[in-house]
Amino acid sequence: MASDSVPRRIGVVGYGRLGQSLVSHLLTQGPELGLELVFVWNRDPGRMAGSVPPSLQLQNLAALGERHPDLVVEVAHPQIIQESGAQILRHANLLVGSPSALADQAREQRLLEASHRWDHAVFVARGALWGTEDITRLDAAGGLQSLRVTMATHPNGFRLEGPLAAVRSTEHRTVLYEGPVRGLCPFAPRNSNTMAAAALAAPSLGFDRVVGVLVADLSLADMHVVDVELTGPPGPTGRCFAVHTLRENPAEPGAVTGSATVTAFWRSLLGCCQLPSRPGIHLC
Repeated sequence: MASDSVPRRIGVVGYGRLGQSLVSHLLTQGPELGLELVFVWNRDPGRMAGSVPPSLQLQNLAALGERHPDLVVEVAHPQIIQESGAQILRHANLLVGSPSALADQAREQRLLEASHRWDHAVFVARGALWGTEDITRLDAAGGLQSLRVTMATHPNGFRLEGPLAAVRSTEHRTVLYEGPVRGLCPFAPRNSNTMAAAALAAPSLGFDRVVGVLVADLSLADMHVVDVELTGPPGPTGRCFAVHTLRENPAEPGAVTGSATVTAFWRSLLGCCQLPSRPGIHLC
């Protein structure tokens, strides 16, 4: 692990709302925190014009090794993890901002193999998932029986693919999907990351037994609502341990990422910079 006197070199992949926020933080606050931004890549390089110094713009993602990053932050699209995740791990630790990519078992296995081969860590940002550590602790103790994550927002906030893209929200509140998180991620890759984080936080249930519910709600024009319900096994009286949290995250109309998630992601970045680099997948 780099010493405190050596800036940690960070590359950012993706320059949408989340990427722009992280780049701004790194340029303004990074130096005092010992963090150095060494590149920014975006599929459309034109989006970086005028806001990212030309010296930091990476034109070819395959050339990222030339910038010698310690950590590469993915805030683009799950497809980037599929195409380049294993290659990134050859050069640096990886902070995954699109954990829905890991719903594909073969892809998750490739990342794990690359992580161990090159001795680099795969960190996964918890994003909008509230109570991550509590879920993980309960799961590790064998006390987690069920976990259900509902994400509701205005239909304009969804970026859906396949059969879900054809569903029309004609009523005030429409359940677009309810079932295993693994089945949802391919068709809502940008709207299922909180659910994917929950599946990773509870490995005893995983992507097949954590239930994801996606709801289009016409009343939520400027808000994302994440509802987490979990139960444990029955106690001596026969009643089950249960926790229910409701998180209301303000969001600009039509935005995929809520305001509080942007802040949480910056904290995840800072957190994984302070963790030892060890192979495997780790929530942060």
